[in-house]
Amino acid sequence: MCTGSVDLSFVLRAFSQGVDGVFIGGCQFNDCNYGTQGNYHALNMVLLGKKIMEHIGLNPERLRMETMSAGDGILFSELMSAIGKQVKELGPLGKSEGIDENVLKFRLQAVVDIVPYIRLVERERMRLPVQSKEVYYNFFSSDEFRKLFKETIGEKLAISQIISLLREKPHTIEEISKVINVTISEVLRLLVISSRQKLVRYDVGLKRYALA
Repeated sequence: MCTGSVDLSFVLRAFSQGVDGVFIGGCQFNDCNYGTQGNYHALNMVLLGKKIMEHIGLNPERLRMETMSAGDGILFSELMSAIGKQVKELGPLGKSEGIDENVLKFRLQAVVDIVPYIRLVERERMRLPVQSKEVYYNFFSSDEFRKLFKETIGEKLAISQIISLLREKPHTIEEISKVINVTISEVLRLLVISSRQKLVRYDVGLKRYALA
């Protein structure tokens, strides 16, 4: 299977099921067996996935991608040993990051809910025309990317988390802020946006926000 067919939803499903680390192995760059250079699409997905993990409080080192040829059996064996050791040192998913099990489940589900949107943004605004490992790494560590992520996926994810949280029951701004790990002022801004979109409403009687 081409590495380029590994979807972000596969990675999220693994973490949602309690996997402590995900490894993606592919062909060497510029040596694609299918002529599609799908490993660059995979690298794009992995670097974006790491940013999303960091955004929801997970250690991005839990997601790793390496490339090798079919004849690199020894390298593969060494990588598996090193990655296994690394994941063991990172510890249990969520617990090592200090995230409550239910909060982690909720945060991951909020990402899953907007995967179609993430795919669209990644395809239209985060696909690079130059296929170079260095170019990809430079872009995903740039201020340009950080700004783009905040304005698109970051905001959409925060609203998705708010909607997921309010599905359970109404919450105060302070409660929402604590769970999604966003400042109170930012939560208020997002609630205003969500109210205008008729996604949420303020329940005067409960003095809490609820789904519209």
